[in-house]
Amino acid sequence: MTIPNRLYEFLKERGSNYTLIGHPHSESSMQTAESAKVPGDALAKGVVLKDDDGPLLVVVPADYQIELDTLNALLKRQLTFVAEDELAGLFPDCEVGAVPAVGAPYSVPTLWDPDSSLGTQDYIYFEAGDHVTLVRVGASHFRELMAAAEQAHISHHV
Repeated sequence: MTIPNRLYEFLKERGSNYTLIGHPHSESSMQTAESAKVPGDALAKGVVLKDDDGPLLVVVPADYQIELDTLNALLKRQLTFVAEDELAGLFPDCEVGAVPAVGAPYSVPTLWDPDSSLGTQDYIYFEAGDHVTLVRVGASHFRELMAAAEQAHISHHV
């Protein structure tokens, strides 16, 4: 199990105490949670949106749905979901579709929903840049990693 160099350097610079967790190849965040045997509400999924102002990484739990209308109204933007084939340019050292929930190492503006279950967990898991590895960090450290990210209540449990 390895992680992309940008993510590795970012975690190293922040003195991250993390664990890599392998799991069978998965195609969706909920499938990842099931195959890795981690709670869906503790798996932070990164969803990339874009508009004329550029990309935005939105981070919510795997078992939550982004309220796109709420997000657009809040930010006064017209964000739409980015197609997987457009992700390679933003996350060049990651497998297509395996977006880490931390945008800072990739200079991608990030917004997360701390009012979701991500704000109540002991540990947070997120994609390590491929479809077979998760990063596990303590919840307080996850909040530190997300310190530069905007925060807003923009999702709900499904």
